[in-house]
Amino acid sequence: MDASKKIQAALMMIGFLSLTACGSNLSSAILPDDPTNESQNIANEDGGSTAEPSESEPIASDLSSQEAVLAKFDYIDPSRLVPNKHLKAALLYFDANKSKVKNVSYLSVIDYGQHSSKKRFYVIDMKTGSVWSMRVAHGKGSDSDHNGYLEKFSNVSGSNATSNGFMKSAEIYSGSHGMSLRLDGLSSTNTKVRSRAIVIHGADYVQESNVVQGRSWGCPAVAMENRTKLINMIKDGSIIYATK
Repeated sequence: MDASKKIQAALMMIGFLSLTACGSNLSSAILPDDPTNESQNIANEDGGSTAEPSESEPIASDLSSQEAVLAKFDYIDPSRLVPNKHLKAALLYFDANKSKVKNVSYLSVIDYGQHSSKKRFYVIDMKTGSVWSMRVAHGKGSDSDHNGYLEKFSNVSGSNATSNGFMKSAEIYSGSHGMSLRLDGLSSTNTKVRSRAIVIHGADYVQESNVVQGRSWGCPAVAMENRTKLINMIKDGSIIYATK
């Protein structure tokens, strides 16, 4: 190998090692938490009256009936981004309760079983089947070590934790984080999301990069760059399924 080729090879190796080091530093970064806590936020956001969960229609229990329902949605998520078991559960619930759903244009799945550095908030366009995915924070009370993994859900006021189950989006308002979207619980596991002021909002402690996201006090907070588009898409009665 002549001198010029040796120099070129050496430069390529240095570049590779630099990228590897940068990638390592990036993925190990931890973003700061929301500085507030749940009790402060309830006062700041004025969650309003507590909405009782609406009674959902029974979901088809036998396999053949479920397969018939899911066959209607075989165009959904062609790139297979949404974890299959969560997508099936969301579609079955959506189909059973569609007559009572105000915003049928979008269906969302949040897979809190994934690390917070992953794009785990999935917004499904029910007309085209396409999926938009983004990163989302979980609550301080759900991740005691701030390692990016959700340990537990809670429906308890003051827990600073994330709640799971089916929810529906409600009204837009301007709160301490600016443009925000209220949520109402539809499952027994999330009856207090409105009274706890658990809302969708943008936050500087969430970024679209491979890092441990900052923790909220239970809100599914997203990056500021995604906030307005997301809220305008799923406002006014869209179904959101939060699970693990």
